[in-house]
Amino acid sequence: MFDFIDIIKQMGKEKTKILMVCMGNICRSPTAEGTFRSQVKQQQVEHLFEIDSAGTHAYHIGETPDSRSQSSAHKYGVDLSDQRARQVHESDFYYYDYIFAMDSANLANLQAICPAEHQHKLSLMLDNIPENSQKSVPDPYFEGRFDEVFEMLNRASDFLLRSLLKKV
Repeated sequence: MFDFIDIIKQMGKEKTKILMVCMGNICRSPTAEGTFRSQVKQQQVEHLFEIDSAGTHAYHIGETPDSRSQSSAHKYGVDLSDQRARQVHESDFYYYDYIFAMDSANLANLQAICPAEHQHKLSLMLDNIPENSQKSVPDPYFEGRFDEVFEMLNRASDFLLRSLLKKV
């Protein structure tokens, strides 16, 4: 838990806006959004963050997260059912403070469409884990590694939240 005085200091500040991105926005990025949102809620700092997810492709717009992702998250007490897939929009680069890609291919897709003045907002989600050699979150859609992906993203979310709370 964070100190009450620290939270009071932040009440007048604008929320830090975070966008999680994968290809279709039905497996990895909704899981990343869910794990980060869950940790923010546990720390009682919801007033400090705005969290969303999107995909670089338009395959699943309007759909709920993959049922296997939802099932895996549910095992850990995280509910993804209210999320709906959407595609990254140009306005996202202006709106969000941080945009985390789940793998290098999606990072490259984002870099290709991101205005030059906002490139600094883009990074890989797993870069939040110190001394981590793995850069890409594996896509569980075909491989079925949903629990492994959840645990990986939950760990990255923990490091990300701790890092961001030090900055506020």
